[in-house]
Amino acid sequence: MSRKIAALAAAVSAAGLVAAVTLTPINPSNAAQDASATAQDAMLTALARDLRITPDEARARLAREGKAADVEGFLRTSLGTAFGGGWLDRTASTLTIGITDPARAGLVRAAGAVPKLVPRSLAQLEALKDKLDATATRAPKTVPGWYIDVTTNQLVILTKAGKTQQAKAFAKAGGVDGTTARFVTSTESPRPLIDVIGGNAYYIGSGTRCSIGFAVTGGFVTAGHCGRLGATTTQPSGTFAGSSFPGNDYAWVRVAAGNTPRALVNRYPGTVPVAGSTEAAVGSSVCRSGSTTGWRCGTILQKNASVTYPEGTITGLTRTNACAEPGDSGGSWLTGDQAQGVTSGGSGNCTSGGVIYFQPVNEILGVYSLTLTVSGGTPPTTPPTTPPTTPPGGTTWQAGTTYATGAVVTYSGQRYQCRQGHTAQTGWEPPNVPALWLAQ
Repeated sequence: MSRKIAALAAAVSAAGLVAAVTLTPINPSNAAQDASATAQDAMLTALARDLRITPDEARARLAREGKAADVEGFLRTSLGTAFGGGWLDRTASTLTIGITDPARAGLVRAAGAVPKLVPRSLAQLEALKDKLDATATRAPKTVPGWYIDVTTNQLVILTKAGKTQQAKAFAKAGGVDGTTARFVTSTESPRPLIDVIGGNAYYIGSGTRCSIGFAVTGGFVTAGHCGRLGATTTQPSGTFAGSSFPGNDYAWVRVAAGNTPRALVNRYPGTVPVAGSTEAAVGSSVCRSGSTTGWRCGTILQKNASVTYPEGTITGLTRTNACAEPGDSGGSWLTGDQAQGVTSGGSGNCTSGGVIYFQPVNEILGVYSLTLTVSGGTPPTTPPTTPPTTPPGGTTWQAGTTYATGAVVTYSGQRYQCRQGHTAQTGWEPPNVPALWLAQ
């Protein structure tokens, strides 16, 4: 979180504010400079290739997006129920965040921003989507999925050509009035990206391949459709210690002794570092790594999307226009050096393009109480055998630890709950950053 945001957090009342913030380029952080110049240049080249911009434009864009993620996270917490969603424009120069209360406009302008008034809060849109998610098992095959489009402040339901009436009937049965949703004809045919040959991957059971997502203490996270609980893996050797699919599409593999988790992602060729898991805003650039198509980039289109695969509906995914193909499943998604999620599935390919979804990584970390392996420290080579002890003074919070939304820590004897996923840093102690921690 920047000093400007931290200062704003202390100055703004609990009612909060929300804004469209014009973002100016800033210099890359010192943390980004920890990676080698070769790896950094190659990453920028890939981003420039797929977004059709220059490497210098890609570097400036990543800097703006890092700032935008901090701004959106702070405003989401400050505004509460008046928050209407946030998104970046095509060039990632302006972060727009909707407000449902026009009385907040003065606070917005005082912060040097411009608000956009919207009719529905993000919470209201998510309540509509929750109704459809609750009836997901009855979704017709002619409905590839549904998601919240914060840019238009609408719930969007995808439908095959000529099948809009079936989609409307599904929405009505789920308690969603057709006037509150937008029906969009789609050619998407989502399926899990699992059947693959070749590439830098791991094997499940008798030889099925998927891609590793991110290293965590004791193993790695990946897609749930890659393997069920108890399934064994090779290269690296391990066992699925948790798996959820359908409904969700996440899993984690506990690796055998001798395998060392590293805070790195394959860039094909070379590697890039993983420094944390700060969630990027809608409109941000994002790059993914997979064993079939390597390193590919695009932008985040929507969050909290629901997708209907042949096996069932998955909820809570992030929708992107970065391409992927079978075998990329479970692979890493990053914005800059921040982990975003693991590949689930989608439509299209890397020749014609397509729509691909990923499972947000912070949810996986939270569900299984995992710690992301990040740059700046030496990870353990084997899973921990005993829980960590509580430091003196009633403090369990530690700088350098990645905390998922909902995680609970103590600091000087006071309990705090994490409001948004992040990697803790010195100066971000819970009492100092109310945008990140809620006192219990």
